[in-house]
Amino acid sequence: MKRPAIGAVLAGSALLISGLSSGAQAVELPAVVTTTAGTTKADVWVTTPDRAELLHQRAPVAFQKRQSAQTTITVDPGTKYQTMDGFGASITDSSAAVLYQLTPAVRDRTMRSLFDRRQGIGVSFLRQVVGSSDFTAAPQHYTYDDVPAGQTDFPLRHFSIAHDQAQILPLMRRAKQLNPSLKVMATPWSPPAWMKTGDSLVGGRLKDDPKIYNAYARYLVKFVKAYEAAGVPVDFLSIQNEPQNRTPSGYPGTDLPVRQAAAVIEQLGPMLRAVSPRTKILGYDHNWTTHPGDVNNTPPGEDPETDYPYQLLDSPAGKWLAGTAYHCYSGNPSNQTDLHKAFPSKGIWFTECSGSHGPDDTPPQIFRGTLTWHARTLMLGTTRNWGKSVVNWNIALDDKGGPYNGGCTTCTGLVTVQPDGSVTTDAEYYTIGHLSKFVRTGAQRIASTSYGTTGWNGQLMSSAFRNPDGSTALLVHNENDEPRTFAVAVGDQSFEYTLPGGSIGTFTWDRSPRSSLTPVSLDGATASAVPAADAALAFDADGSTIWQSKTAQAADQYVQLDLGTAKQFRRVAIDSGGNLGDYARGWQVSTSFDGTTWRPLASGAGTGQLTNVDVKPTRARYVRISSTGRAGNWWTLADVRLYN
Repeated sequence: MKRPAIGAVLAGSALLISGLSSGAQAVELPAVVTTTAGTTKADVWVTTPDRAELLHQRAPVAFQKRQSAQTTITVDPGTKYQTMDGFGASITDSSAAVLYQLTPAVRDRTMRSLFDRRQGIGVSFLRQVVGSSDFTAAPQHYTYDDVPAGQTDFPLRHFSIAHDQAQILPLMRRAKQLNPSLKVMATPWSPPAWMKTGDSLVGGRLKDDPKIYNAYARYLVKFVKAYEAAGVPVDFLSIQNEPQNRTPSGYPGTDLPVRQAAAVIEQLGPMLRAVSPRTKILGYDHNWTTHPGDVNNTPPGEDPETDYPYQLLDSPAGKWLAGTAYHCYSGNPSNQTDLHKAFPSKGIWFTECSGSHGPDDTPPQIFRGTLTWHARTLMLGTTRNWGKSVVNWNIALDDKGGPYNGGCTTCTGLVTVQPDGSVTTDAEYYTIGHLSKFVRTGAQRIASTSYGTTGWNGQLMSSAFRNPDGSTALLVHNENDEPRTFAVAVGDQSFEYTLPGGSIGTFTWDRSPRSSLTPVSLDGATASAVPAADAALAFDADGSTIWQSKTAQAADQYVQLDLGTAKQFRRVAIDSGGNLGDYARGWQVSTSFDGTTWRPLASGAGTGQLTNVDVKPTRARYVRISSTGRAGNWWTLADVRLYN
């Protein structure tokens, strides 16, 4: 991590917790308890920004066969997206140091609160530093093959992970005991200095020499093999943290242009396949977009490579890459979807973001700011944009945000070790926990309508997952400062719920209400409307983008869809989203084969934000939804869907 996000307050907190203090009885989070026979019920856990509820399990709520007038989050288990690899943070050298300041009993309770799903949040992904980073407790930065200045070690005779054997590896082995499904990613902040221009861990590049590229690839393979021998197999590996950060502030970093990254990966790929086929290589491991500071620090005459991940995947090294890793400090999560569209066969992992705060922030402001920003941007924003993981930076720090050795002076962790030996939880503990406690490794994201944005629009955001055991987890964030009541619909059943302002809710249920409906693909379809304005936004499967009449409802308004070819459907879902009251007071659905001759299919009076129009199986190329009533409200359409 090197800098706060542009245009966003990334804040952390030292929230007084849960009894993880020295000499105190630990107060465990509630176990994952689900309701049983009879009507399908959703279990509910809530965290509020005022800390009144912290992963608090509320009473369950039952699905009922009804349609709500409220904004309705529709969950569709049949529409599937990426598979999830896990959620977590990093046991940095600093994290290990502060955890080892605790008594063994308190340290073990803290580890349980982090990695055990029943007694804690079940962290399921660790991104580990290969060597030293800015969060290093020791006064000197290090790698696993340091030699005196002016010397080299091409045979890697001096390679050793002895530094990690003292604290980091024992904690990682304990984490894997507590959560056997835990996945591990490894990332270096710098190659050994003897491989670099300037012979320093801070800044510089790899020497432009094929022997250096080969030595660095072998160095990384030795690390993977050494960690596996130590009981911690490595699932993912990137070759450089933040390769466009050319001026790290006193901590290890390396400027690694695409051509050098590709040269190393082409050496590394075959080596890893031979000795550790489980280890997938991830490219880039940097921000959603190239940070302006990195662009400005590009050496004269060189390409700033603002399309770095695209170039790397397009290079010959791309065949060795499982996909791309991203950080949060520039850009936004939609950049992940852009890359997915360009390379749909490659995965996307979100691998670093730290809470941070200003000098004048109070603990309540820090907690609220972090909880709400991380909820909408990381917890939901990255997962709704193809992210297979959500990973914060340090898993634990002290009360001063350290120890650190260069780099970030205002970062926060999932937990904070206080001077008196107690442990408190930060907002990131809950944003990660609402995922990791309920979304299992191997879960698949499924469709759910979502109306909020990462930039904040005061609406409801959601993301839904089907676990390997068939259970469902739905995460909902109320971006508004005021309570919001909404419905959750699966098939023909739904329930209503109210979330406090700014809060996060996770809803889980064992079996989904059955539905015989499947979505009709709208790929390639075109839209038009009267009034003519952004009609396609009503049909883009994104509830946060809306078509609006922008004038009072009248009988001559309509939206129209050209499917391109005749398709069959038997339900039209007309979703007016989160703008309460902006539903059509009267509506009519008509169809056509030629766009000229129309046949009325169904009509009625609107009664709420979502209207499901069920018809006999109908085949048509054109579908028109018309307003047939009058009202002072604008008519808003957030998401129109066809089902068969």
